[in-house]
Amino acid sequence: MAKTRTQFVCQSCGSSFPQWSGKCDSCGEWNTLVEDNPSAGIGANPGKQMRKGQAVQLVSLAGETEQAPRIASGISELDRATGGGFVQGSAILLGGDPGIGKSTLLMQASAAIAGQGHSVIYVSGEEAVAQIRMRALRLGAIEQNVGLAAETSVENILATLETGKPPALLIIDSIQTLWTEQADSAPGTVTQVRNSAQALIRYAKNHGTCVVLVGHVTKEGQIAGPRVVEHMVDAVLYFEGEGGHHYRILRTVKNRFGATDEIGVFEMSDKGLREVSNPSELFLGERNETSPGAAVFAGVEGTRPVLVEIQALVAPSSLGTPRRAVIGWDSSRLSMVLAVLEAHCGVKLGNHDVYLNVAGGYRIVEPAADLAVAAALVSSLCGVALPADSVHFGEISLSGSTRPVAHAGLRLKEAGKLGFHRAYCSTARDEETSTAGIDVTCIRELTDLAARIASMKEKS
Repeated sequence: MAKTRTQFVCQSCGSSFPQWSGKCDSCGEWNTLVEDNPSAGIGANPGKQMRKGQAVQLVSLAGETEQAPRIASGISELDRATGGGFVQGSAILLGGDPGIGKSTLLMQASAAIAGQGHSVIYVSGEEAVAQIRMRALRLGAIEQNVGLAAETSVENILATLETGKPPALLIIDSIQTLWTEQADSAPGTVTQVRNSAQALIRYAKNHGTCVVLVGHVTKEGQIAGPRVVEHMVDAVLYFEGEGGHHYRILRTVKNRFGATDEIGVFEMSDKGLREVSNPSELFLGERNETSPGAAVFAGVEGTRPVLVEIQALVAPSSLGTPRRAVIGWDSSRLSMVLAVLEAHCGVKLGNHDVYLNVAGGYRIVEPAADLAVAAALVSSLCGVALPADSVHFGEISLSGSTRPVAHAGLRLKEAGKLGFHRAYCSTARDEETSTAGIDVTCIRELTDLAARIASMKEKS
């Protein structure tokens, strides 16, 4: 007879271990390991009898497909991030730091959707009904079609929903506060979060209601609770923003009904969140055009082109190991660009401190920023300012050559619309450069860019 294998699962992060210990090695929490029963479900103990299932009807893959019905909120930045609106019968997970504005965004969306005649139910496990009304009054988001409830029991929430017509939108704020009688653990643990989310998602699929689950974010920037919740939902949105800046970015990292890596930009004010239709002007609003070490990067987030300034400071170091500080970009990517500059371009940065910052607290995730970073570094080292009417984008390979990036036409059109006249980029197609109305210089080798900036210093 096979020996039963026991495993212990952390109720804070979901990691499993073969034996119990007082502290979880993954998240560092104490007394969170609970014994899990592996002798249940498919693939468990062979001696355990399984309940006979019921056959389901199979349909052909080549059948007709209708477009998923959507409910547009009327908030264009939110609709852009969700792919055109809330899909009926879908589940969305919204994560963000505490106080970033998740509840404010959902309250404004609830009022906008309710104003179109749709029914909305807002369930809060963290605030009382009076507190929610006070915030809605401050935001000017008072609507009759929005039903409020302060409840944490999943069974009570589902029973309340069954008493009336299914709402078009159901908001749960937050999933970590809910608990169900099917699990014995405390609210916020892995088992409770997983079971609560599964029950609400099942209701959404059966009744055609769009369910929005709010999730807390850990210190590492991930949504707290098991990662399986992110696989269960149809879309995952992150609400981001720096404490010293007044704007917020709604970023899509998963969407089964739309494009990923889409962003929506908002500005926080005392009256709530205001849409920012042109984020490039926001990120470039306080740019110093005569300062060395500043390069404008033409990036793309999903289907939206965004222009942002990359700032670099290169200073001689008195330390044995020079500093490398990065804000808003990948530090490993910076190390690669520094190595390529030194190996192929003769730019000696080994004895210098390097500080790199993406202006406005914006975060860049695409490798197309390599060329703009290299231009900012060489500009700071030479002490010469780059042309104020120029943008840079392109990926750098380890051999020192540049590689083409996607959506070059969108980047060039956005730069031309904002008054830029020159672009230094990797290879681009002729039709993309001709329609942009901007002078494009193709940089095939990184040495060409370094030589251009060095010649600018000689001329000055």
